[in-house]
Amino acid sequence: MNDVASAGGSAWPAPAKLNLFLQIVGRRADGYHELQTVFRILDWGDTVHLRVGGPGPVRRIGPSVAGVAEADDLLVRAAELLRSATNCQLSADISVEKRIPAGGGFGGGSSDAATALVALNALWGLALPVDALAALGCQLGADVPVFVRGHNAWAEGVGERLTPIELPPAWYLLVDPGVHVPTPELFRAPDLTRDAAPAKIADFASGTLLGNAFEPVLRRREPAVEAVFQALARVGSVRLTGSGGGCFVEFDSLHAAERACAGLPAGLRAWVVGGAARSPLLDALAATKV
Repeated sequence: MNDVASAGGSAWPAPAKLNLFLQIVGRRADGYHELQTVFRILDWGDTVHLRVGGPGPVRRIGPSVAGVAEADDLLVRAAELLRSATNCQLSADISVEKRIPAGGGFGGGSSDAATALVALNALWGLALPVDALAALGCQLGADVPVFVRGHNAWAEGVGERLTPIELPPAWYLLVDPGVHVPTPELFRAPDLTRDAAPAKIADFASGTLLGNAFEPVLRRREPAVEAVFQALARVGSVRLTGSGGGCFVEFDSLHAAERACAGLPAGLRAWVVGGAARSPLLDALAATKV
């Protein structure tokens, strides 16, 4: 059993996400790129375990994730940022059960950090409003605010300008090729399209926005990504999520997604998961009395 959970801690969901499309529409004066995307929150992800106490340190309990030093761990950084912003001196022991593959574009690290912000805000009794938590999250990463707010969203800017949207029920076949290319490296790729015509939410609703600006770049440079695209193309329309190598196909029913998964070549790391109407983190927060 998890050390934190077995010693009186609480468990909090940290859901994965998909980018249902992603395009780059320009570059800002500070060097960051202007994006447009739709975030779909999934009913599947990591579990963050937290145990809080009186005055003391923030500690990561258990092994590191992918060799990340404790001081660099987004979970620890999120907790320390929240303490600093509120002058809180209370302690926290933190651990995480990882299910979301690292570097796949499914948002695992960002979601873990968002869960730490939201849950510790409640457990420490800080009562920061969601806008303040989202602003703190933006300091940790562009994907953190959508997980803090917990709603499927149309996103612009670097991903921090969010407009909640309703998405129909859907199931997804996810495959992780195991490719982890640093995002800054992809943004520097000479063959990346950076000047797409700005779109509107209505364009997405019409079904005309499905591509990902990073897809052609990754497919050309990473044989493992291309191989997954070829395998998934036999069962549906394949898309890339985020700037990672993670690929997915959307289905209208769980049965169809499971049938497609069963027909994949052996050896692929695949999951069938549902899209969430809103983040399970919000449900956990509502159910918690602290």
